Amino acid sequence: MTVPRLPLRDELFLLGHNDDTGQLHIHRQALALGLAGAVLIDLFLAGRVVLAPAVDAHPASERWLRLHHDQSVGDLIADTAIAAIRYGRTAPQVRAFLRGFSEDLYERTRAGLVAAGILQQRTRRRLGGLARADTYLVTDSKWSVVARARLRYLAAGHEQPDNHTAALAGLVAVLGLTAHLYLGDDTATLTAHLKTIANQHLSPVRDITAAVDAAVGDLATATYR
Repeated sequence: MTVPRLPLRDELFLLGHNDDTGQLHIHRQALALGLAGAVLIDLFLAGRVVLAPAVDAHPASERWLRLHHDQSVGDLIADTAIAAIRYGRTAPQVRAFLRGFSEDLYERTRAGLVAAGILQQRTRRRLGGLARADTYLVTDSKWSVVARARLRYLAAGHEQPDNHTAALAGLVAVLGLTAHLYLGDDTATLTAHLKTIANQHLSPVRDITAAVDAAVGDLATATYR
C-alpha cells in the first residue's frame, strides 16, 4: 500500500519526536521555526510564493517574500501563511516571517496531525492523580518510517532526490536532527552530506533553509543573553 506523502511540515514534526515516547529531540521553538520554513518551502514548490532577488551582499535570510499566486492550496496552515503575507502591512523578510508565523505553529501542526488520525493524545496521571501529563504518539510508525527511508535512500545514493525530499534533508540537517534518523553513520559526516544534497536543488529553498538556520541561531543567542 502506498503511503500518502504528508506536507513537509508534518514530516518534519514527526522526525522531530521520538516515535515511542513522543518526546522532542530538539527545543520546541527551534522545531517551530523549522516548521515555518517547511510551510514556506511547500508554498514555493506549489507556486504560491517567491523570494525577491537578493540585494547587494544581504544574507538569504533578509530576502523579501512575495506572493506569486494567492489561490488557496486547501491546507489550513498553508492558507493562513498566504493570508499573512497578502494582508501584512509590508512584504516580510524571510527570517522575520519565520519568527512571527512560528509562534503557535508547533501546537497548530500537532492539532492537525491529531485531527488527521496520525497522532493520538494520551493522558497520564501522576502524584495520586493531581498532575496530568499529555503525550502525543503516532498511531502508525509508517509515517515517520517512510520519511526516514527516503532520507536513507538519498544519503546512500540509491535514488535522486525530488525537491520535497531535498528540502527535508536540508531542514533536518540545520535543525540538528540527523542523529535521530537512526542511520548508524557518523552524524557530522551525514549532516554535511545532507546539506550538500539540499544545496544542489532550488536556490529559494536553499535560502529559506538558511533563514531557518539563522533564526535558530538567533534563538540560541537570545538564550544566553
